[in-house]
Amino acid sequence: MPTDKNPASPTPPARTVRRRGITLALTGAVLWGGSGVAGQYILQDCAFSTEWLVGVRLILSGALLLLIDFAAYRQDLLAVFRERRDCLETIAFAVLGMLGVQYTYFAAIKYSNAATGTILQYLMPVVIVAWTALRTRRLPPFGEILCVALAVLGTFLLVTHGSLTSLAISPPALFWGMLSAFAAAFYTVQPKRLICKYRPTLIIGWGMLVGGLLFLPVSRPWDFTGLFSMAAALLFSYIILFGTVIAFACYLGSLQYLQPAETSILGSAEPLAAILLSVTLLHIAFTPFDLLGALSILAAVILLTRK
Repeated sequence: MPTDKNPASPTPPARTVRRRGITLALTGAVLWGGSGVAGQYILQDCAFSTEWLVGVRLILSGALLLLIDFAAYRQDLLAVFRERRDCLETIAFAVLGMLGVQYTYFAAIKYSNAATGTILQYLMPVVIVAWTALRTRRLPPFGEILCVALAVLGTFLLVTHGSLTSLAISPPALFWGMLSAFAAAFYTVQPKRLICKYRPTLIIGWGMLVGGLLFLPVSRPWDFTGLFSMAAALLFSYIILFGTVIAFACYLGSLQYLQPAETSILGSAEPLAAILLSVTLLHIAFTPFDLLGALSILAAVILLTRK
């Protein structure tokens, strides 16, 4: 019987492709985590207005994403506004999703720090589980209930340090952080039909641009207050280019090589990056309660994402 002189063997390209997807997903998550740390410095040390930062970021990032979308696809950018349902859903995503999640996230950072704001926002899967249970009028599976309990325990440790009589973070930080989780849940679930019908870059780009434009009466970018310096300018540029445009490009690009659940799990590196960068660059002190609470929330997020 003839033997095959070139037996089949594991193909290195497959491993290379998977490694590329993991690298892209982790890069996007780390860039997002760095965006929160940069935002903390701008808001707290440079006294930028949260409204100004969010409004200008949304307009500039949305315009850049739409330019990238047009350059890549050469398709009608106004298609989402030609049908009434698509138009209304895009506006809802822009205001309640994109603007909502950005403003609440940076407001939480302003009153606490980047790591705490990011971790509280990552309670988003728990909100989705609770909403699904209410909508279907069915209790979630036992495994999901345990994940929710783990996330609640982590939040309790993070905001109270184990005390039943006092908070370890300010009430405004807790309020905006929890609201950020609800906004992130809406941001994650609501645009699914639009993204399937069109393209992620198109929907996210319009969500940012429309949200920023509708926020103009509040953000008032022409009325700047704060301490503008070279460091502030560089960090603000980082938030726009690396913390938004390139981070989204890396995250969406990873979906070409990985399953969505895998990409979501790798995205959990964002709060870890925010913690490490906050401790290293901004010298934020993290107690054992903070770390235990953060790990509990991240464990719940990873388990829920795998589910």
